[in-house]
Amino acid sequence: MMEFISKRSSNVKNDILSGLTVALALVPEAVAFAFVAGVDPLVGLYAAFMVGLITSIFGGRPGMISGATGALAVVMVSLVARGNAMGAEGDEMGLYYLFLTVILMGIIQVLAGVFKLGKFVRLIPHPVMMGFVNGLAIVIFLSQLSMFMTSENGEMVWMQGASLWTMIGLVGLTIAIMFGLPQLTKKLPEALVAILVVSAIVIFGDLDVATVGSFIRDGGGDGLKGGLPLPQWAIFEKIPLNFETLKFIGPYALILAAIGLIESLMTLNLIDELTETRGNSNRECMAQGGANIITGIFGGMGGCAMIGQSIINIKGGGRGRLSGIVAALALLAFILFASGLIEQVPIAALVGVMFMVVIGTFAWSSFRIINKIPKTDVFVLILVSSMTVFFDLAIAVISGVIVSALVFSWENAKRIRARKRIKEDGTKVYEIWGPLFFGSITAFNDKFDVKNDPQSVEIDFVESRISDHSAIEAISNLVAKYKEEGKAIHLKHLSEDCKILLYKSSPLFKEVIVEAIDDPRYHLAENPEAFTKALSEYKL
Repeated sequence: MMEFISKRSSNVKNDILSGLTVALALVPEAVAFAFVAGVDPLVGLYAAFMVGLITSIFGGRPGMISGATGALAVVMVSLVARGNAMGAEGDEMGLYYLFLTVILMGIIQVLAGVFKLGKFVRLIPHPVMMGFVNGLAIVIFLSQLSMFMTSENGEMVWMQGASLWTMIGLVGLTIAIMFGLPQLTKKLPEALVAILVVSAIVIFGDLDVATVGSFIRDGGGDGLKGGLPLPQWAIFEKIPLNFETLKFIGPYALILAAIGLIESLMTLNLIDELTETRGNSNRECMAQGGANIITGIFGGMGGCAMIGQSIINIKGGGRGRLSGIVAALALLAFILFASGLIEQVPIAALVGVMFMVVIGTFAWSSFRIINKIPKTDVFVLILVSSMTVFFDLAIAVISGVIVSALVFSWENAKRIRARKRIKEDGTKVYEIWGPLFFGSITAFNDKFDVKNDPQSVEIDFVESRISDHSAIEAISNLVAKYKEEGKAIHLKHLSEDCKILLYKSSPLFKEVIVEAIDDPRYHLAENPEAFTKALSEYKL
């Protein structure tokens, strides 16, 4: 019992410390993404708090962190701008259209969970997954480079001289602490310690460097301090709930919902691999949707899973739901009570933490295996990585899945084979090997010589399966051709599901399908205990 309590306490401590680290890293991210979307920083911070809290409590992946993300923000820019131009209210109208779109986005995500669409993330191939993490690592890296710029006469220019070297030195110190501390002890979260040490050096050394507070003010914000988020019922008063509004916000809501779910579910898969556990994708869809509905009502910009913060949390020892809850509540506490302290945290410390996230996120093994995997998988990996950087996550992942599916179909289309032999009674037998589907139909038809075949023909499907309507149609046409020539044709060794497909398509197949004793059938193990034991021994 004492051992159990000790382990439990250790996990709680790790969750709390890791959650605090994540909260510090969330502040500049949420503020930056709010600026990208063209809204007030508090709109991004409220989204990070509400989405993070709700998904941590109800989501399908303990330890995963959600909040306002750049992938969503880049889509929101156009929405807010067009909304501002649609009414006399100016900026407020754009903001209200954003809130309403986030609510609709959440409804779509909840429906995806209700209809269990989260399982389709299993169809995403591994090269697409590697391209996803590599692309996001590059995006995170490039986003941090903007922190090495300063404003001069209203324009952003690269730092020079002492300010640049000070920034580089503090970033390097942060990375060194995060790299070296685990070599000494693993009881302290290296990211939190690095942020505290670098912040102390800046504050007590009176160094003139960019801080969270100066970052917010340079972006046009008034500061970090704010109150509790309140329901924005004015949304439903100022925006007419009619078909025109739905036509305007609908496409944005669909795109945002798709991006949010894809990024969340792929991050969930990545965390599953890191922790060697399994999350619930459909539950995560519903939690993300519910969080976005509430966030939209309470004036947040919506959000989804954040791969960078999730990896910070996992690397820091955060495994349970408590880590995400602590991060969200700490973020709210910063807004309400500790804005002055958090605004003094140097941007360099947070940039160093994010650079370590980039190093931990990027799949460095992709360089090692690039000559060991099929060239098509290499192409997909590079394609997804590039499109994630230059376009957005949804387009990149969907493109990768489409290319992978086309390659798979083409490769399987080439695998259709027909072994031919003549039986003693003169019957010609075609033994089909390989999947019969839309891609292999042409090759399948080329195997047969209807005019020159003998009067009796058998097609043996013991090593083949009928997969789709194209295959059914091809077999129907083939049977019809043999019958037109006055020749007998029989189909043998079809599995039960293949027979059902053919019988449904036409009752004429009952005349040509031979019910053989040795037809392939699939049964459950007669001795489940012996099967389970054999399987466990195999895994060992």
